[in-house]
Amino acid sequence: MKLNIDDEQAELKVEKGERQDEAFLVNFSWTPSRLSFAQVLEAFGEIPLPPYIDREVEEKDAVRYQTMFAKNDGSVAAPTAGLHFTAEVLESLTGMGIETGKVTLHVGAGTFKPVSSDLLDGHHMHTEQVLIPVEIIEKLLNHIGKPVVLVGTTTVRAIESIYWQGVKWLLKEPEFPVLHVEQWDPYESLLNTDISLEEALYCVYQVLLRHNCKHLQGTTSLLIAPGYEYRIPGAIITNFHQPKSTLLLLVSAFIGKDWRMAYDYALQNEFRFLSYGDSCLFFRKP
Repeated sequence: MKLNIDDEQAELKVEKGERQDEAFLVNFSWTPSRLSFAQVLEAFGEIPLPPYIDREVEEKDAVRYQTMFAKNDGSVAAPTAGLHFTAEVLESLTGMGIETGKVTLHVGAGTFKPVSSDLLDGHHMHTEQVLIPVEIIEKLLNHIGKPVVLVGTTTVRAIESIYWQGVKWLLKEPEFPVLHVEQWDPYESLLNTDISLEEALYCVYQVLLRHNCKHLQGTTSLLIAPGYEYRIPGAIITNFHQPKSTLLLLVSAFIGKDWRMAYDYALQNEFRFLSYGDSCLFFRKP
């Protein structure tokens, strides 16, 4: 494949490599070699629409499939609940005295991976990179017992992961603070403790301060399914998700069996589902 980049002809070659579990290694090579991989992707690539949007990429997708929060490269998909927010919406929230905060989410391809196994323990959650400013953890500490609304399922998993990292660090302080939460951590007997949210958040906060870290950075593959006990959000803003998805499991764990009523209502009233669809506000079931 060839095209011009900065008035110079560039060529990209892509070779399919060995199979790795449910994916393949892909080898990229290009000329001129002085170009960075990011430049090559920008020039040759297209907007990575979700697989259930069965059409060619359109010019408007470059704007439409992008949140106003987007800043750093790295995500393979938009955290689509954020698509409903505009500068005017954020200004109105500020005007009502509602505090907001931002985290960096590198959404992975696993967000579209359906649950295909008969039992949930056969499903493998892909890891996703997150970067959470220490100021966000401080805000959460100051808001314990107060309403916290999280936007999007990826944000929910990232923020809930702070609690589990705190639990792990209370058991063993790290040599260097890197977020690493695995999908079954909340269900392991070792971590099934009575550690409070305040204790866990304070631990993470203090560890980051001791190491002069401005962010909690790392990966999470946290799996949230019915039976999971939420620690942080009192409400979630999210889109309507497809059946047999871990995203729907997350919602079900949050509001219980009421998810069926909400989805039936959405279907009966012709709500739009998935990435370019409508959003909803769910409050945590007591």
